[in-house]
Amino acid sequence: MKNLGLRMKTIAVTAALASAVALASATAQAGSIVGSKHDLSSGGAGQGAASSTTTQICVFCHTPHGSDISAQAPLWNKALPDPATYTTYSNLGTATLDGNEAPVGSVSLACLSCHDGSQAMDTVLNAPGSGGFNASGAAFAGLAAMTGTPIPNLGTDLQNDHPIGIVYGAHEGPDTASYVATSNATVNGNLQYWVNSKGSADAGREKVDMILYSRADGKPRVECASCHDPHNGPDGVVNNIFLRIANTSSNVCLSCHVK
Repeated sequence: MKNLGLRMKTIAVTAALASAVALASATAQAGSIVGSKHDLSSGGAGQGAASSTTTQICVFCHTPHGSDISAQAPLWNKALPDPATYTTYSNLGTATLDGNEAPVGSVSLACLSCHDGSQAMDTVLNAPGSGGFNASGAAFAGLAAMTGTPIPNLGTDLQNDHPIGIVYGAHEGPDTASYVATSNATVNGNLQYWVNSKGSADAGREKVDMILYSRADGKPRVECASCHDPHNGPDGVVNNIFLRIANTSSNVCLSCHVK
């Protein structure tokens, strides 16, 4: 009985240590919008945040009620731009574009609702407090439209930016060998694709992987959020531009491109 008690105690300690390690690992990978350039609250570090009239952080992008259900981003609190307003990479007519490029859409359109500079950063559908809903969107916190072209204000001419809405090259195209193979899994009845980030093991889809997004045709496509995680802050040496992983030795690029 004494030996059994010792074994049970050892198992309990081992389990506790394993849980602590797992928690530490999860914490290390978890990003935070607080204090990042996406923190537009009055105490935040975002562009114009010092003049903001609210301490709320999430409201500039998300709302628990009255969100735009057409947005491919959860509970999106901004009016989406018209996809037809954008000039995309395919307009260059370059022979190196070997994948089908869809019109601007999916999660990228949500990103561009701020990053194209066409509306004030505090223009939302549902402002904080009671009675703040406006189906067309309205400014509420005193912030201007995004400035600083061409980055972070990308404008509506996206010809000088990495293609978005393009089918990932390893899935189809004339040169699939030039791209790292995808991984996939069925989640809630939907087939989801990703590319394991450079140097990471295939442990299922993680925030640090290059996430691919599907449209109506179900094909995996590259979008803004394939390389960027908008919550991956606060700013620091590694994630000051919200990359899913640090681009040391071009690891972001080489996660997808075989060079």
